[in-house]
Amino acid sequence: MIPRRLSSGLLPPRLGFAAARLVRAETPLAEHSVPQSALLDDLHGRDVALIGNARALAQARHGANIDRADLVIRINRAPLPSADSHGTRTDWLALATRLPNADRARLDPRRILWMSPKRKRLDWTSASSPGFYLHPLADYQALRDRLAAPPTTGAMMIDLALRAPLASLTLYGFDFFASLSLSGRRKAADVPHDFAAEAAWVQDLLRHDHRLKMVH
Repeated sequence: MIPRRLSSGLLPPRLGFAAARLVRAETPLAEHSVPQSALLDDLHGRDVALIGNARALAQARHGANIDRADLVIRINRAPLPSADSHGTRTDWLALATRLPNADRARLDPRRILWMSPKRKRLDWTSASSPGFYLHPLADYQALRDRLAAPPTTGAMMIDLALRAPLASLTLYGFDFFASLSLSGRRKAADVPHDFAAEAAWVQDLLRHDHRLKMVH
């Protein structure tokens, strides 16, 4: 049961947020989020670059093309080995992990999107930031069922972005863990995702949605 002071909004905002997070009270947490419809409207007619964290991207020179996009979305701690390979801008940051202050300052995103169903990891700095977006649990669960495994943050962002009336969505740094991740040393067996299922899903999207492109 949600405490009355929490549900009636009598707590100061930060304490109310902490209490809601503690008991996984979705409704008061969602009050910090812009509506999904407003988020999708912000993508109207735009050329969007979604940057994955595949190690292979560090060997390419796509930085200038990434920075030319109307909107650049990065994922989690988003390592940026060089401007030549990764570009420099971070307009939106899609998170499923806690973001250290040093990475927040380095990336300086204009908007945070919390994609993870693990609400206890969500921090106040992100939830109180301008334009904050909380991805609905139902959307996460629908994609999890589609893939028969927990989706990656990148997969959730693809699924979300393609609902918008955007002009194009170009994927950089997506090789479905073939080259591992710049974010850590884990191998595919160490994470709960089904990368083969995600790769097949994206290939199907590429065949049926002309707005989606993938750069290798």
